Amino acid sequence: MSIAPPADHGTPPDPAHPRNAFDRFFEISARRSTTGREIRGGFATFFTMAYIVVLNPLILGGAEDADGRTLAIPALAAATALVAGLMTILMGVVARFPIALAAGLGVNALVAFEIAPQMTWADAMGLVVIEGVLIGILVLTGLRTAVFRSVPTQLKTAIGVGIGLFLTIIGLVDAGFVRRVPDAANSTVPVGLGINGKIVSWPMLVFVVGLLVTVVLVVRRVRGAILIGILSSTVLAIVVEAIGNIGPSFVDGKPNPKGWALNVPELPKQVVDLPDLSLLGNFNVLDSWTRVGWLVPLMFVFTLLITDFFDTMGTMVAIGQEGDMLDEQGTPPRAKEILLVDSIAAAAGGAASVSSNTSYIESAAGVGEGARTGVANLVTGLLFLLAMFLAPLSAIVPFEAASTALVVVGFLMMTAVRTIDWTDYEIAIPAFLTIVLMPFTYSISNGIGAGVISYVLVKLAKGKAREVHPLLYGVAALFVLYFLRGPIESVLL
Repeated sequence: MSIAPPADHGTPPDPAHPRNAFDRFFEISARRSTTGREIRGGFATFFTMAYIVVLNPLILGGAEDADGRTLAIPALAAATALVAGLMTILMGVVARFPIALAAGLGVNALVAFEIAPQMTWADAMGLVVIEGVLIGILVLTGLRTAVFRSVPTQLKTAIGVGIGLFLTIIGLVDAGFVRRVPDAANSTVPVGLGINGKIVSWPMLVFVVGLLVTVVLVVRRVRGAILIGILSSTVLAIVVEAIGNIGPSFVDGKPNPKGWALNVPELPKQVVDLPDLSLLGNFNVLDSWTRVGWLVPLMFVFTLLITDFFDTMGTMVAIGQEGDMLDEQGTPPRAKEILLVDSIAAAAGGAASVSSNTSYIESAAGVGEGARTGVANLVTGLLFLLAMFLAPLSAIVPFEAASTALVVVGFLMMTAVRTIDWTDYEIAIPAFLTIVLMPFTYSISNGIGAGVISYVLVKLAKGKAREVHPLLYGVAALFVLYFLRGPIESVLL
């Protein structure tokens, strides 16, 4: 159960009487939301996700394929924004659920540094298209939804809680508040506070001030608290940069620990720029199988499939849990439509050469602002489409400003931990492993896999095999293969 958003002034929504056809279609009143909340939520989600328009091109553009070719960063930025915008709007219209989509972090690194070096970029993106089509088939046959329903309700709750902690660590790390200790191998701790255990940079101070302001606003139940926190932190960051001329975290390839992460918060000289869409359609689904044999592409497709399959399941549970939109079985409304659009987005990302697009857990920032319907997606999607032309403007918000939302939303999602029965070890231990492994391994799939495997193992050890849904045995077996894919590849390849 999330902290309910502050009520808007005026007449409260009447679930039984939608105000118009738009309200009826998106179920705004039925979900006790308002258009104002949806708009604020859409903006909040965009600001916490806008970094992907800058970061995805840096990841994909910094790698070479087997022929030594690279992808142009301006074209990657434009295609990243285009696909994110279109798929987010599609999710809003078809599933009417407040989950935005964009190029998946982690998956893009896999494509850039493991898949592409063994084939051409077009071949690598072709494998992403294949993976998206396969997931779509699993959705249409009902298998993906059936697998989702086979997971115990309390384990689904643990997934949401684990993602909350995952969001928190992402926010703290992106803001530079938590950092890897330089000599971690010889240190008693792998990570620490700021630089040498101290807050010694202006960007970190901006994050701390922004976080405290957001916390106060949330506690006082101010409308738009999370969005106000992001915007006020950005304004403060712009002022600090104008006075201190701090610069980015990397200057001429050399680290600047006291610099801004990813984006330098300064007003751009150029606001509007025409997008380069030359990468659209640059994929090939067949050549990789003849170039490197069938086993290498098969292993890559399997890895992509497992990652996308369960990341999205975890994300939609977490978003539904945060917005109090889950039914008694822990299932969000229109689950099949959510999963179908997500699979389409995976294929679309490959077709546009920007890697698999997937549901973003940062959407929780919009839900924290009160978003409950697909209307928020219309706003977020439109902003992504505008980002194609306003790329310089979308690069103003630094991690230090946007990350405040992730930490606060992490807390809101964490509150559901109280609904797990910690006295029942049969569910408590799998729930615990699910929760802790997500932030500690930086992976939603790893947490879900550990929870499912341990749940099945515990039930078998207790002689309660019949209490496990038959599909869950298959899921556990797939996760065993997923975790052992390194040794398997070393033997077979």
